Amino acid sequence: MPMYRLCSVIRVQLRYSFRLYPSAGQRTALARAFGCARVVYNDALRARETARSQGLLFPKVGELSKRLITGAKSTPERAWLGEVSAVVLQQSLRDLDTAYRNFFDSLKGKRPKMGAPRYKSRKDTRQAVRFTANARWSITPGRKLRLPKIGDLKVKWSRTLPSTPSTVTVIKDAAGRYFASFVVATDASEVLPERAPEVGVDLGLGHFAVLSDGTKIDSPRFLRRAEKRLKKAQRALSRKEKGSSNRDKARVRVARAHARVADARRDFHHQLSTKLIRENQAVAVEDLAVKGLARTRLAKSVHDAGWSAFVSMLEYKAARYGRTFVKIGRFEPTSQVCSQCGVQDGPKPLHVRVWTCRACGAALDRDVNAAVNVAKAAGLAVSARGAQVRPGFVPAQRSEAGTHPTPQPSTAR
Repeated sequence: MPMYRLCSVIRVQLRYSFRLYPSAGQRTALARAFGCARVVYNDALRARETARSQGLLFPKVGELSKRLITGAKSTPERAWLGEVSAVVLQQSLRDLDTAYRNFFDSLKGKRPKMGAPRYKSRKDTRQAVRFTANARWSITPGRKLRLPKIGDLKVKWSRTLPSTPSTVTVIKDAAGRYFASFVVATDASEVLPERAPEVGVDLGLGHFAVLSDGTKIDSPRFLRRAEKRLKKAQRALSRKEKGSSNRDKARVRVARAHARVADARRDFHHQLSTKLIRENQAVAVEDLAVKGLARTRLAKSVHDAGWSAFVSMLEYKAARYGRTFVKIGRFEPTSQVCSQCGVQDGPKPLHVRVWTCRACGAALDRDVNAAVNVAKAAGLAVSARGAQVRPGFVPAQRSEAGTHPTPQPSTAR
């Protein structure tokens, strides 16, 4: 039976990220905030682990706040905690509390399995601090982001915020870039007018997506296209002496190269998911076993495609704009069933991209037929138009690009 996940008009919380350009002094102040938040987090984690090892109850957030923030500021060893906003330190304690809650929920089976909270390092590639409304941060009339004890930061506003944000998180990524991530809530005013089309989407590697109307969207293969540049940067990094300034510069160059690939992939996902949601009243996809595929020789191509991120975008955008999103079970035989007569014709090897139904004689494109069956399994009103093509076999590349001296693209459903 298909697994339905229908999205009605609901209030959705979204994150809007904008690039920040802090000055030299502001970068120093942000580094101080990152460090203080990390120290408070580690102190709280140490206190809780000590209580666990001694068989005591976990100290609450309020108790940790009095001991590790208010009390610590009056000691010579932690007096510098007063140089940053207290809200940043309080949020660090709440982050640890959330990490423990998620860990315990995973042990109870309420969420996917995850590890226990770990200590943070100053060498972590991602640093972040969060400011809530209590911090009294604001956007100035000159369109700068004013943060307590940091100053007015220059922001590259690429779009308008749909509502007043509740929190802002300042992030420094591995490439040394700074971002401001605002949490905003949407409402019913963003619901799009109803449309007639309903579409099923079959995700793959040869084509990133094939729609039930016969449309095929090529896979951009961002990682594959950047592989030569990434290898060159990685080789340069491996030749640098550990602990040297040159090695740190080379590490940033590698991180920036990977960031360009990730940004391009994310932009592609956003554009395609928005297009599908705007043009269709209902969208259906298959629940893919991404973790399983990522353990095969297709792993690099699977990660390069980023199916999970794309499906997540479809899901929240459907909820935001009042569309219907349906995810069918991964064991639905979409590639084995004829979309014309409904007869299951048995499994087909991956190199068979076109097949003829033995029951009705229809010539079917494997990917388009699967997309139509995805839509039908989800209960959408679609036709099998575009599914009939000339009969014949189209061989697919079996080797995984990058695992042999001569890279070759792979095609799989």
